[in-house]
Amino acid sequence: MTKTTTTDFDTLRDGDTIDGPTFAVSRESIRLFCDASLDYNPLHLDDDYMKGDFGRTNFGGIIMHGMNNFGLISRMITDWLPPEGVHRRLETRWVKPVRPGDVIQPTASIKARQTTHKSRWVLLDVQVRNQKGEQVAVGEAMVEFPSPTGAAA
Repeated sequence: MTKTTTTDFDTLRDGDTIDGPTFAVSRESIRLFCDASLDYNPLHLDDDYMKGDFGRTNFGGIIMHGMNNFGLISRMITDWLPPEGVHRRLETRWVKPVRPGDVIQPTASIKARQTTHKSRWVLLDVQVRNQKGEQVAVGEAMVEFPSPTGAAA
């Protein structure tokens, strides 16, 4: 496994990895995401609400929006892709809550590559880990590298 910063499709290999930016989660960053997403669910804002059991889970305090993981993964992918590349699909599953004080980082590994008549495709396994190395989100993404003679569809 090698870390890749290249976005040259022909030099990519299965197992190559990509590191995304780290993100320090704070009450302020959670509040800003509430404002941006218009999601003011009390599980992101209200410590008193989160003191008890939430459904079958006791989170022990407010938690970050899961979609913030999605945003970090998207940023990693779009920062890595060449300008003509297209981020086509991203599916994630939240594994563990993220709390203020956590530092998270997305990573990806190349799972498969395929060339078609019009494009070249890369399938990525993606994940987000916290400062303890625990997975907080996992998923899969697909990106498109246009063929040298064609444009992305």
